[in-house]
Amino acid sequence: MKNVLETPLTYANGATVAQLQARVAGQVIGLGDPHYDDLRAAWNLTVNQHPALIVVAESAADIAEAVRFAREADLKVAVQATGHGVVRPANDSLLIITSNMTEVRIDAESRTAWVSAGAKWGKVLEQAQAVGLAPLLGSSSGVGAIGYTLGGGMGWLARKYGLSIDSVNCFEVVTADGQIGTASEQQRTDLFWGLRGGGGSLGVVTGMEIRLYPVTEFYGGNLYYPIEQAPAVFARYREWSANAPDELTSAIVIMNYPPLPFFPEPLRGKSIAQIRGAYCGPIEQGEAMLKFWRDWQTPLIDDFAARPFSDIGKVSKDPPNPSPGLSSGAWLNDLSDETLTTLLNYSSAAHGLTPLTALEVRHAGGAIARVDPSASAFSHRTAPHSLQWVGMAPTPEAQAALRQHSARFKQALRSHLTGGVYLNFLEGEEAAAHSRDGFSTDAYRRLQTLKALYDPDNRFSHSYDLAFGQAATAAA
Repeated sequence: MKNVLETPLTYANGATVAQLQARVAGQVIGLGDPHYDDLRAAWNLTVNQHPALIVVAESAADIAEAVRFAREADLKVAVQATGHGVVRPANDSLLIITSNMTEVRIDAESRTAWVSAGAKWGKVLEQAQAVGLAPLLGSSSGVGAIGYTLGGGMGWLARKYGLSIDSVNCFEVVTADGQIGTASEQQRTDLFWGLRGGGGSLGVVTGMEIRLYPVTEFYGGNLYYPIEQAPAVFARYREWSANAPDELTSAIVIMNYPPLPFFPEPLRGKSIAQIRGAYCGPIEQGEAMLKFWRDWQTPLIDDFAARPFSDIGKVSKDPPNPSPGLSSGAWLNDLSDETLTTLLNYSSAAHGLTPLTALEVRHAGGAIARVDPSASAFSHRTAPHSLQWVGMAPTPEAQAALRQHSARFKQALRSHLTGGVYLNFLEGEEAAAHSRDGFSTDAYRRLQTLKALYDPDNRFSHSYDLAFGQAATAAA
């Protein structure tokens, strides 16, 4: 049943909720509607947004109508599938919710999948695995596939098969003029270049066709060591990963576990050093690679094992439920002793008070670095390591403390960073303020040119900052 307010709200040029509802099959939710608070919520509970209007889209046609209405009503447009990666809250804007658009179609013969705007990676993974194939998903199957991909997408198959954007054949996209079109290597090639890494600032992607890969199992998991052994563990990891095959994507992790009963007793309430990874080659070769560790010292827990690829989420064990957290990160040049000491000093609770819950340094390179850097908007392909840290921040005071700690952390690491950022790991104000750092100088200028061409009024202003002068205005 369509949901229209009894007293339609009126926007610029006399546009009303009732007018929009007559044009779309999905729900239109205005201020005061009983469903408004539930729908405006994001997965990240630090986001407290108050859109002027919400459209729960059922199709690309609904999205096109919503964008046209936003032009008529002089509203900015924000898009949300799962709400994991909100850059700018959708305050006073039209928020398009795509979570009902979950269609996934697998073509086993061509090894491709069509993924709709609101589909999560879990659904793509399940259907692809049923025919012996795998998508280039991230560490969590609960994240929206398209939002993740638009930012680049570096998952546990990245060193073997590249980033998620490297396996996109085409996008279906609604541009700021409210038209539905295709962006690919044959059509709107400039837009296709920009969407691969440029985020959601150039249009609303309503679906994508991606390539799939013949991966049905992997050897992976975590090794857990006492934090006191971290210097030796991480130095040994430096040796292990230096000549790793592309089939291995791995990471070092510092985790501060709260004293909660659902964590294993050896981890509960402690800071832990972890080696994490997934090997997608022959299982026996993956197992052989672990001898480097198992012949050295016995960890607190060793859960590396042969697993079906459908269990890839068990490597990172990301929280499945909404939580109030903040994430930050950067591209890292080295794992020198000085770098490792700084990581420990700022992220381990055993080395002093820290608001961080987890830190991960993931090994990049491999197939990521072999792609022509001018092939897409995504930049910093040659960086050897990606660095991310996460902290829980349930209050404004905790959020402020976490941001201050992150700034000090980055300053302490400054000489070991490339100067670039992986924007999928940044959130909120930081993602907006540092959008330029996500790209090379040439790529950013090209994105700004595309922004002026495809969205001259900056209708899509809730993703990365690509508009001329926008960053300066935001900083003022």
